[in-house]
Amino acid sequence: MKSYAAQRRLSLIFRYALLTILSILWILPIVWIVLASFSYNDTGFVSTFWPEKFTLQNYIGIFTNPQYPFANWIINTLIISIASAIISTFITISVAYVLSRLRFKLRKPFLQIALVLGMFPGFMAMIALYYILKGLNMLNLGGLLLVYVGGSGLGFYVAKGFFDTIPRAIDEAAEIDGATKWQVFWNIGLPLSKPMIVYTALTAFIGPWVDFIFSGIILSTSGNAKTYTIAYGLYNMVHNSKGNSTTYFAQFIAGCVIIAIPITILFIFMQRFYVNGITAGADKG
Repeated sequence: MKSYAAQRRLSLIFRYALLTILSILWILPIVWIVLASFSYNDTGFVSTFWPEKFTLQNYIGIFTNPQYPFANWIINTLIISIASAIISTFITISVAYVLSRLRFKLRKPFLQIALVLGMFPGFMAMIALYYILKGLNMLNLGGLLLVYVGGSGLGFYVAKGFFDTIPRAIDEAAEIDGATKWQVFWNIGLPLSKPMIVYTALTAFIGPWVDFIFSGIILSTSGNAKTYTIAYGLYNMVHNSKGNSTTYFAQFIAGCVIIAIPITILFIFMQRFYVNGITAGADKG
């Protein structure tokens, strides 16, 4: 008995030691980025972990740099992210509810086709999307929003699994009382799916907020820095700074810290709903 207890204690010590090491390795780069954003640096890359001199100049400089309008990037990205979160969430939840609750002729073929299409990575369609939007004269923020919202209906599987866990007897009781399908969805389905709505909205918000690939392709031809998103704008800051990629490196790091703040705050306040949405949606497919 003592031998088993000793082995269990040794196993726990090993696990916690391993988790501690992994946590340090995960947190260390984040700590370096935050410290580097406050470091005084006029030579380019930050080569030390602990800054020799702390300053707020990097944060001031990124908002006052006339060549790279960081404030405009934040506004553009915030508008696109909020609009994408609202529209994509409504489409995803609606599609998931319909496929979970209603039975119609093409339901199973649609589920199979959507599953196959979901296996293909989105970047495979980048060139096609570029030429389609170019033909529509939409190589701008409106076209970017259209891309983000366009494929939202295919992300219904997690939400559908959540709706499958809600007893159908609730819907049937409401319909017996005279409620329409829309009233059942609006007054019963949505209130019961708050965790899934938060999960879907968060994922739909984060996508445009951190996306670089699609924004870089669609906005690259505009030539107007005020129309860029945060990710593409920061990329241009360190790659097109008069041939010297280290000129604005410290400001680039400060910008990375700034754009991480909204996501961090959202996850802190919405963590419970986010986790509930993931776990509930995985119960039943």
